Amino acid sequence: MEHIITVVGIGPGSPDYLLPVAYRTIKNATVLVGSKRALDAFATDTVNKKVIDGDIEGVIAFIKDHLLTDDVVVMVSGDPGFYSMLGALKARFLKSQITVIPGISSAQLAYARIGEVWQDSLLTSLHGREQHSDSLKYEVNKKLGILTDGVNNPQRIAQRLIALGWPEDSHVWLCEYLSYENERIIPTTLKETTSIDGFSHCVMVVTA
Repeated sequence: MEHIITVVGIGPGSPDYLLPVAYRTIKNATVLVGSKRALDAFATDTVNKKVIDGDIEGVIAFIKDHLLTDDVVVMVSGDPGFYSMLGALKARFLKSQITVIPGISSAQLAYARIGEVWQDSLLTSLHGREQHSDSLKYEVNKKLGILTDGVNNPQRIAQRLIALGWPEDSHVWLCEYLSYENERIIPTTLKETTSIDGFSHCVMVVTA
């Protein structure tokens, strides 16, 4: 019998946003891979576990070794299909070896919090990566949902968008710590965002 990798989306953070099927899969796992925060929250003392850190090849090696004898559950934040480790796994394992359980992404929750539809938005990540400027250029009625980081923070992104033609009074929502008790959502404008510090790991929603 071939053992499989189940990639489980654990949502934005709070257990309230973890799907029941995801919870059952994690609870029944014998080999569990995830961030330190995820393992601290969900791993039992008896489970064989591995922290996802900067050594991705080490994590892949751990999964390969344990697939010889067990199924492996890999926890990823948000939804596996939206900027997660799923891409790296698909590049190294056969499609038949991988199954996916979806989760609620931070982008989905951000749009829900501000009461905005996201079907017509460009959803992207500047968290540890760059986005081609052409796709970020201003267009009438355009919407952006952007994952930020310490380098590509809202202040820098706002400056870049204004340089790409976005009106300074475009609406912005900075959504941080979504689903946690210290959740913070700031409605503002692009111009005001150019002088706002912080929000290095948030969802930044921009509407023209």
